[in-house]
Amino acid sequence: MSGTTTAGARLRAAGGGTNRWVVLVVLCVSLLLVALDATVLHVAVPAVTEDLRPSSTALLWIVDAYPLVCASLLILFGTLGDRIGRRRVLLGGYALFGAASAVAAFADTPAVLIVARALLGVGGAMIMPATLSILRAVFPDRRERATAIGVWTAVAAIGAATGPVLGGFLVEHYWWGSVFLINIPLMALILPAGRWLLPESRGSGQGPWDVLGALMAAAGVLGAVIGVKRAGAGDELLSPATLGPLLLGAALLVLFVRRQRRRAHPLIDMRLFSRAAFTTSVGCIVLAMLALVGLELIAVQYLQLVLGLSPLETGLRLLPLTFAAMAAGATGSYTLARVGPRRMVGGGFVLTAGSVLLLVLMGQHDRPLLLTVGFVLLGFGLQTTLFAAYESMLSEAPADSAGGAAAIGETSYQLGAGMGIALLGSVMNAAYAPGLARVPGVPAEAAAAASNSLGEAYQVAAGLGGAAGEALHTAARHAFVHGLHVTLAVSAALLLSGAVMALRLPRVMEAPAQESTTAADHAADHADHAAVDRTAPGVPASRGASGAHGPHDRHQPGDGTRVPARRAPAETAGSGRTAH
Repeated sequence: MSGTTTAGARLRAAGGGTNRWVVLVVLCVSLLLVALDATVLHVAVPAVTEDLRPSSTALLWIVDAYPLVCASLLILFGTLGDRIGRRRVLLGGYALFGAASAVAAFADTPAVLIVARALLGVGGAMIMPATLSILRAVFPDRRERATAIGVWTAVAAIGAATGPVLGGFLVEHYWWGSVFLINIPLMALILPAGRWLLPESRGSGQGPWDVLGALMAAAGVLGAVIGVKRAGAGDELLSPATLGPLLLGAALLVLFVRRQRRRAHPLIDMRLFSRAAFTTSVGCIVLAMLALVGLELIAVQYLQLVLGLSPLETGLRLLPLTFAAMAAGATGSYTLARVGPRRMVGGGFVLTAGSVLLLVLMGQHDRPLLLTVGFVLLGFGLQTTLFAAYESMLSEAPADSAGGAAAIGETSYQLGAGMGIALLGSVMNAAYAPGLARVPGVPAEAAAAASNSLGEAYQVAAGLGGAAGEALHTAARHAFVHGLHVTLAVSAALLLSGAVMALRLPRVMEAPAQESTTAADHAADHADHAAVDRTAPGVPASRGASGAHGPHDRHQPGDGTRVPARRAPAETAGSGRTAH
């Protein structure tokens, strides 16, 4: 039983169900800001370096402080919102995000900028799971929730893709601090709007909040992400700096899981992972993000270093991927209702694998049509997979655990992104380096330096000059394209394994005729159904999408789709759990 006014009651009091779409707008603006901030700094790094003169280590922390802190605190704040109120945590995240943006914009030393970026990560961790869990509460009907999640995922894609373009414009016309300054007026508007429009919701609130467990989860995720990022940066997997955080993070996460299983009132109900749909959805999110981030990173290097495109031209070449992702999010609800989670996730993976194999045709010369078609299929396929996986994961979790479930989804998203850079980057390096081992006229030391990256190979080649430099430049280009082909083949294999994994998802999307959180909601819904029955005598009690009807179907007002009559067990009512 909720300890606060339920979302449904508050929205009715606010003037009817249409208000929930206004709530969705507020939540999407919140997510847009967080997604923008994750990538907007990337193009400003040269300007930051020139102005603040950070060391290489400090520059690494300036870039990584935000995603590291954000990923590590998602479970903490997601479960805290279930206890004290998701709206309260979200509004606190707005305030902190705005204040940290002001500090970052006017930072005059690397240390101040690192602290500000870390605070932005804390604010982001407060905002991200809260937006998804409030969305879960505001849209109890699964079909409407699917539409809302489609909009939500499309906005996330827009934010991540727009960040570098917006950052480049601001740095070019103003100064690097302006990439943070734009957050302040937006937060000044969204904070009072959120306070007025957003409903409060929370879980059952039974038992004390497990502070120690929350800190263990934060430290465990932080260690795992640091280790994965170091591996992705090229550090040896068995080096203390990489293996140490990985082992410590894994140990803390194992202890966290054991602690949650023993507690009467855990932060996260580990029984969620016994549900095939929930576990499979989380795994699919990790695999999809692994492919997306790793491939985008390598594609950017290919476009700039092999084809010689400028950063702006590179961003424009990647826009079809973003537009396709937006289209997949916008049509996701329609597709999911008709093909079901299993075929939607599996089909998304297969489509993405096909687009990756198509991109193997990329070579030394520019092929704009090929790249555009490949990026469109890649964006549509991956966003289709992410949409259906997020929807299935969130619907599988009970409403009381929405914050914890959202935190798990966002954490898997971050871990998948880090693993993509580490794994595909390692595959790329392993395939690229041997091509520079025996270049005629190039000393061994120069060849070893060139094998670190294509950009460094170009610098070494320029330093050598003459025939040796030209030979190294050409060999590096060929080695990079070869490495790209190998990496794309590995990515396709991973994506096809995701399609096999999706076979564990339900065939159909079950949407209960009523999914409410309180007795008042049940009564209101029953009254609505009774009114429909009284005003429409002769309407069949159940009807399929094609107009056929039978005794085993249940009619949903306002929707002509066929829905299985089976209901979720009593203990999970309201979760929108799917049928296997």
